[in-house]
Amino acid sequence: MTQAKAAITGVHGYVPDYILTNAELEEMVDTNDEWIVSRTGIKERHILKGEGMGSSHMGAEAVKGLLAKTNTTPDEIDLLICATTTPDFVFPCTANLICDMVGIRNIGSFDIQAACSGFVYALTVGSQFIETGKYKKVVIVGADKMSAIVDYTDRKTCVLFGDGAGAVLLEADTEGYGVLDSIIRSDGVGQPYLHQKAGGSRFPPTHETIDKRWHYVYQDGPQVFKFAVKNMADLSAEIMQRNQLSGSDVAWLVPHQANKRIIEATANRMGVGMDKVMLNIQKYGNTTAATIPLCLWDYESQLHKGDNLILAAFGGGFTWATAYVKWAY
Repeated sequence: MTQAKAAITGVHGYVPDYILTNAELEEMVDTNDEWIVSRTGIKERHILKGEGMGSSHMGAEAVKGLLAKTNTTPDEIDLLICATTTPDFVFPCTANLICDMVGIRNIGSFDIQAACSGFVYALTVGSQFIETGKYKKVVIVGADKMSAIVDYTDRKTCVLFGDGAGAVLLEADTEGYGVLDSIIRSDGVGQPYLHQKAGGSRFPPTHETIDKRWHYVYQDGPQVFKFAVKNMADLSAEIMQRNQLSGSDVAWLVPHQANKRIIEATANRMGVGMDKVMLNIQKYGNTTAATIPLCLWDYESQLHKGDNLILAAFGGGFTWATAYVKWAY
C-alpha cells in the first residue's frame, strides 16, 4: 500500500469588503500609481475595518466557507493550525479564537509564526499528523491583518500590505496525491532587515516605543529583495531537483505574493513561464501568511487532479519554505 500523504481536499478564502486603491494612497503619502505598480505589481489591497476586528475574524470566515463547500461539520475537524504574524492577542492563540467562532470544540489548535512563510510551515507541520494516521481532518489557516502594523505615513511599506485569510482542508490520500515533499528554512541574520521592533518581551509597549513608531513593520527593501530572490528561487529549484521535476512538469508555481519582480525571478530560476504562475498581488497586495491559500482559492477552478504545484515563500526573520503538492481533486 502507498504511504498516506496529506492531500488538500478543499480551499476557501476571505478578504474584507473595503478596498484601498493606489489612488487613495496617493492622497496619504508621497507616491503614485505608476511607481507602485512598476515596482511591486500592486494596484489595490483589501483592508479590515471595524472596531475590535482581528485576524481571527477573517480566518473564521475562511474556515466557515471551507467547511460548507467540503460538506464538513465542525465536529469532524481533529486539529486546526493558524499561520499568522498579526495575532489578535499575545494569548490566547488566534487558532483558538477561530475554533470558537466556527464552533470547533475540544481539539488541538495553535499558531505558527514564520512571517510570510507561515502557511507553508503550517502545511508542513499539519501534514505530519495526517501521514502518521493520528488525525483524519486537519485545517490549515493563513490569516493576517497587516493593516494593524503598517505605518500609513511610511511610503516604502504602506503600499505593500493588505488583509485577508485563506484555509485548506487536509485529509489522507493513498493514490499518490497530496503534499509529497516540503522544505523549511530560516536564518536569524535577517532580523535587522524585516521586523516589528516593539510589542514583544524585548521591547514591551511604552510611550517611548510608540513615539518611535516601533510597533510598525520595518523593512530594508533592497536587502530583503536580494535575500528573497536568491533563497526563494534556490529552494524551489532544490525541491524540483530532488523530485526529478523539470519546468515542463510543473503545472503551477504558487508563490508568496510580496513583489512581482521576486515572483518573476523565481519562475525564471525554475524554468517556469509566467503563464504557469499564480498571480493575484495586483488586487490583494501582500497578505503575508494568507497569500498562498488565497492564490489556491482564486485559481481553484483552473486546477486539475494530478497537477504538480510548487508552493514557495520568503518572509521576515528570515524564513523561507517550499512544498511540492500534487493536486488531489
